[in-house]
Amino acid sequence: MLTLFLAPSRMASNTLKDLNTLPVTEKMSECKPSLTKPCVGKTNGKAEDRPLPSSAAVLDPSVVETEKPEAEKAAVEVEYIESENLDDVDDADAVLKTVVAGLDSKDWVSVCDALNNVRRLSIFHKEAMLHLLEKVIPLVVKSLKNPRSAVCKTACMTSADIFSAYNNDITDLLDSLLTQLLLKSSQDKRFVCEAAEKALTSMTKYVSPTLLLPKLQPCLKNRNPRIRAKASLCFSRSVPRLGVEGIKEYGIDKLVQAAASQLTDQLPESREAARTVLLELQSVYEKAHPIIKDETSSPSSLPEEEQTPEAVTWKVFCQSKLSALSAQAVLRVTSVVAVPAREGLVTAGSSSSSQL
Repeated sequence: MLTLFLAPSRMASNTLKDLNTLPVTEKMSECKPSLTKPCVGKTNGKAEDRPLPSSAAVLDPSVVETEKPEAEKAAVEVEYIESENLDDVDDADAVLKTVVAGLDSKDWVSVCDALNNVRRLSIFHKEAMLHLLEKVIPLVVKSLKNPRSAVCKTACMTSADIFSAYNNDITDLLDSLLTQLLLKSSQDKRFVCEAAEKALTSMTKYVSPTLLLPKLQPCLKNRNPRIRAKASLCFSRSVPRLGVEGIKEYGIDKLVQAAASQLTDQLPESREAARTVLLELQSVYEKAHPIIKDETSSPSSLPEEEQTPEAVTWKVFCQSKLSALSAQAVLRVTSVVAVPAREGLVTAGSSSSSQL
């Protein structure tokens, strides 16, 4: 009985030995490749057909290169054309009818083409595209969120041309566009950041500071320190464009409070931008409120009811509008630079209104 049970096991071991002695080519003879039905194997428990690569593809690597997807081929065709080098569209009416659909396309190359068409329409057919801005700008914002860097950069360039062409006409549509540009300028690939910064510079150049500053002020409190830094730079570029009269109308106290909040920010870019704004505001304030330097009638010696606004110094003004710590920080920053050095900062864009 024992031999009956051992016989099968001996047979199995002999069979395994025979298999092990076979050449590799004979072992694979049972799984011959076929043009119509390749060998079936299992991967992760699933049976799936795995066609063998053709000998031509193995021997000639150029065969593989010719089988790249169309989108990869088109990647080299995407060009970043500067605004001054853009040509007019051949048929403006036809492009106007298709540009919105192109911006909403799932093909990223088509989106880039549509974005460049928006740029051309903004430059050469400004009035014709004005009625489409409500549809175009949200799609430009969508492109700014696109994971492809080529689409992001083209969208940044499009934003710059839109600011240049439409100025204050896009103020009501600016919020989402501004947020994305601040984000892209602070945390993306370098060439995308540079394009976003150019768009923000175009925004501060062409959009009225009176309309832009209320949009920027909430960004100064953003939780992302890099966004705050970029917003601070935009803020510092916009304030001088107000001019002396514009600063008075907007409210110098509001501007001082906004700038003071950035003096203790995490990033040095924010602090330096705030310092620049505060020096500007101090110079404007002191020109608008000259101090009477007369020993017989100094402001402190006058009765309270006879003191005029001109008698309020920059120090007193800051202490009255800011918390004690903020006022101390502002005075420490603005007292470092002598008055003659600050005079060059004052309102380069409003020389005609520099005397109040």
